[in-house]
Amino acid sequence: MVSTYRVAVLGARGVGKSAIVRQFLYNEFSDVCVPTTARRLYLPAVVMNGHVHDLQILDFPPITAFPVNTLQEWADACCRGLRSVHAYILVYDICCFDSFEYVKTIRQQILETRVIGTSETPIIIVGNKRDLQRGRVIPRWNVSHLVRKTWKCGYVECSAKYNWHILLLFSELLKSVGCARCKHVHAALRFQGALRRNRCAIM
Repeated sequence: MVSTYRVAVLGARGVGKSAIVRQFLYNEFSDVCVPTTARRLYLPAVVMNGHVHDLQILDFPPITAFPVNTLQEWADACCRGLRSVHAYILVYDICCFDSFEYVKTIRQQILETRVIGTSETPIIIVGNKRDLQRGRVIPRWNVSHLVRKTWKCGYVECSAKYNWHILLLFSELLKSVGCARCKHVHAALRFQGALRRNRCAIM
């Protein structure tokens, strides 16, 4: 049986969230920053430990606030589906303090407004642009300790440019949503041959 997981990717402008998704799906990166202006839906099939999982990756443009209810969610085309996902990936730029504050605010709003069922919706905080380590504005240990110990969220640092820890991020994502077969530390992750560019739909 194929499991399906809906994932929302959020972050401030220029943090590289779309670059992370495209590196994950297509193994490509562009130095040209193209702002995300509309919600994008990607539909990859992921094979992990010999089992297939369908992902619905929703790449959202920067939002001013997390929708407080379903009415507000569907009134704004950019926010549709944001409250009903199985997990959130919140991306910040390790060289930009404001982008971390944005993630901090959105995370708090998710906790305050999201209708949570029997279990909490996983949130993974991602520090992108690790290749620009010398420009880091907050020490890694400080962020990691805050996110893991205080926020109780997953934390991964990556580089979309050099495809560093991108697979690790999505492996951790599958573990966080309760994929029983994805608990192995060295889980093998690959894609179905059906992954094509036309699997991306601009909503």
